[in-house]
Amino acid sequence: MPPSVGLLESVLRLVEKVDGGVDSQDVAGGLSVDHQVVVGAVKSLQALGEVIEATQRSSKHWEVTGEGNEILEQGSHEARVFKAIPEEGLPQSELMKLPSGKVGFSKAMSNKWIRLDKGHEGGPRVFRTVDSIEDAVREKLQQVKKGQSSQLEEKEKNELKKRKLLTEVTVKSYWITKGSNFSTTITKQETELTPEMIASGSWREKKFKPYNFEAMGVAPDSGHLHPLMKVRTQFRQIFLEMGFTEMPTNNFIESSFWNFDSLFQPQQHPARDQHDTFFLSDPALAHEFPPDYLERVKKVHSEGGFGSQGYKYDWKIEEAQKNILRTHTTAVSARMLYKLAQQEKFTPVKYFSIDRVFRNETLDATHLAEFHQIEGVVADYGLTLGDLMGVLHQFFTKLGITKLRFKPAYNPYTEPSMEVFSYHEGKHKWK
Repeated sequence: MPPSVGLLESVLRLVEKVDGGVDSQDVAGGLSVDHQVVVGAVKSLQALGEVIEATQRSSKHWEVTGEGNEILEQGSHEARVFKAIPEEGLPQSELMKLPSGKVGFSKAMSNKWIRLDKGHEGGPRVFRTVDSIEDAVREKLQQVKKGQSSQLEEKEKNELKKRKLLTEVTVKSYWITKGSNFSTTITKQETELTPEMIASGSWREKKFKPYNFEAMGVAPDSGHLHPLMKVRTQFRQIFLEMGFTEMPTNNFIESSFWNFDSLFQPQQHPARDQHDTFFLSDPALAHEFPPDYLERVKKVHSEGGFGSQGYKYDWKIEEAQKNILRTHTTAVSARMLYKLAQQEKFTPVKYFSIDRVFRNETLDATHLAEFHQIEGVVADYGLTLGDLMGVLHQFFTKLGITKLRFKPAYNPYTEPSMEVFSYHEGKHKWK
């Protein structure tokens, strides 16, 4: 909020009374207002032209800290410790329980106000060594409080600063003097030249606020993040918080081998038809596959293995070579798991991906030829279905969805499989 005209004129009247100039801190004291309010007034007056001249300067002074003010009221820590010790002494263990015990004991020992008797049969005991003391720390702080810090030596002030009883404060202020157009009356400056002023000629008698040609213009309206990208960023952040590593998904083109065969989808499956999948004409075929893994995949499809009897058909490399637009990001997961299996020493991993996939769908209000898929893979020994449910529960909880149900489901390529339902508070039903 800009300073009022009354405050600006009060500042100008104070400047008028003083020959040579005045410090903004003295102005604040004279007007009984906060110094920052005066600083704002100075800047407003500078904007009016040559009304005043203001030069910024800085000064340092010492201030008593909160702990220092406590000492002003109650005495220094060492003085309080001294007063707490009776003539017959005090067990050291009890002395240390006092609020000022630890610091006060150390300082009082240094001042030789007290002594420690370790040979006392009841345990170490503290006794006075003098009848009375002078609390020099408190007296020095009182001098600073009265504005007499100059009477203290720098060494004394630095010792109090080291004990966090004093702090040196740098204050920035303005030295204010009269400008070439000085006046104690504020004339409002016009900010806009109107057609009416030009027509009547009244602009000749008016004062205009200088234009700031360096000021930034109004930011033009521009684009914003797509809602899908915002959601994608939110999902990515959740996965990263859960300790997952993002998989590289920058390959929209994939071979049928990694997209279908490595996931043990049979070559005669309807999803591998042109009605469901986009096939590439150039390049139509992929040629580089890990030969040992290719043979194992072929064997499981044709003959079975690992507890499976396979599909019992003649698996063909020609089908596996066909290039497509990937129908899911699981092809990337297959590549990552194969890469993981090549390590000499297995290390547990957690992978995730969020990216586009493509299906040859009939376009309507709820179907597009491309959409985004979220996928996660956790590889370790001893994992159970409960671990998967826990990961899913944590993911949805971070999204703000807490009421969940898990239902067994059939999926020919994952076993066991399940579906997740959440309770919709608005519609009052599970979806």
